[in-house]
Amino acid sequence: RDGFIDALVEAGFNRENIDVQNAQGEIPNCATIATKFVNDKVDLILAVATPAAQAAAQATTEIPILATAVTDFVSAGLVNSDEVPGGNVSGTSDMNPIEEQADLLVKLVPEAKTVGILYCSAEDNSILQAGLATAAFEARGLKVIPYTAADVNEIQPVTTKAVGEVDALYVPTDNLFAENMPTAALVAENAKIPVICGESGMVDSGGTATYGINYYKLAAAQAVEILVDGKDVGTVPVGFASVEDLEFAVNEANCEAIGLTLPEDLKG
Repeated sequence: RDGFIDALVEAGFNRENIDVQNAQGEIPNCATIATKFVNDKVDLILAVATPAAQAAAQATTEIPILATAVTDFVSAGLVNSDEVPGGNVSGTSDMNPIEEQADLLVKLVPEAKTVGILYCSAEDNSILQAGLATAAFEARGLKVIPYTAADVNEIQPVTTKAVGEVDALYVPTDNLFAENMPTAALVAENAKIPVICGESGMVDSGGTATYGINYYKLAAAQAVEILVDGKDVGTVPVGFASVEDLEFAVNEANCEAIGLTLPEDLKG
């Protein structure tokens, strides 16, 4: 959100004309906000995360919609293809570098034999990432156990079950777990289980480490193309983070709490 707003202001837009609404993690609120934007006849909608993007797409087929923090636009039913979206939705994918994250887990926890994957069973993007992560970890000789939660009330019990059965945890860019990362992270930390996350915000909220994308940079270039240059959103390809935008993030306090020593090449 902040990256999007800052880039638009830098491009000459008035910050006061940007209406920010927060659904507070509740999907019904997404639909209400999307309807408000349509009734207000806004020029463009930015939707952060898949549920918000799907709600906006259901609310209008005319107003251009850009989405970010969406992993797979096609499987989420938002576009016909990444190359030619075809409708009124495009945006930037936050598909995280799962192979690199799997390598990171192996490097940080070389003695690990079993990895648990925590994700929400109701999020399409999380299901996709869990499948890719399972393949990545199994290719590295690790046993994988999936653990799913349907709502916030299941976060603590499912994480508690997981930490009793695995050597490390992996949490993809899952909206439910991202919103409730402090709860899951505290359970894992008390059990001295490292948590490799899908993105750096989850590390800041208590996870152990990640090699991921910079969300701040996944923002407004497409909006400028549409609002200033007059491009049809249906012809704007879905964007993906470049290798240069990937970053290593680590929670040193968590590492100390669980007794994890960083390899020398990851320090500093």
